[in-house]
Amino acid sequence: IPQGPSMDASKKVDLKIIIIGALGVGKTSLLHQYVHKTFYEDYRTTLGASILTKVLAVDSTPLKLQIWDTGGQERFRSMVSTFYKGSDGCMLAFDVTDRESFEALDNWRDDFLDKVIPREQDFPMVVLGNKIDLSDRQVPRETASAWCKEKDIPYFEVSAKNDINVAEAFETLAKQALSTYKGIFECYLTDSIKLTPNDKPKQPKQSCC
Repeated sequence: IPQGPSMDASKKVDLKIIIIGALGVGKTSLLHQYVHKTFYEDYRTTLGASILTKVLAVDSTPLKLQIWDTGGQERFRSMVSTFYKGSDGCMLAFDVTDRESFEALDNWRDDFLDKVIPREQDFPMVVLGNKIDLSDRQVPRETASAWCKEKDIPYFEVSAKNDINVAEAFETLAKQALSTYKGIFECYLTDSIKLTPNDKPKQPKQSCC
């Protein structure tokens, strides 16, 4: 029996990943560490969004990640939310030495999910607690882990400066996003196949009496 079309594993998949979180948590540094393997120490605030790309393979599927780095200033929040559209994965970042940046995660997550249509509670998402290389920690690992466990989001303790767990966090999100993408793709194909004329249910024969 001929099978319906399936996703070609050798075809490159483009995925849009967005990093959001409060001002100064190190979103730009995390992105530069992952893409360029360098620690970015330019403290200028990101205005709006900037984009970097990274090509990698996940489960033998070539991926091109288009990673959107966004500004964390409150006055840019409405502008940043216009960049959410079309995202395949979301990275929530906070600074373990800044309690307020952790407490803001709920708002960032809710704002993101409100703008992503259709809203999916299990949208591909990871949380990064950055700056674990610093000594003045304000957010205990257990506190952040508990928040993430309650939301069913993977949590990573990371350091953009010392390159700790950065690639692992991005690759976990890429795997989640690819899995969701494939699921939507297969579902779309299945629905398309169901709509072909040959698959229409046969009408019961009319009785002659």
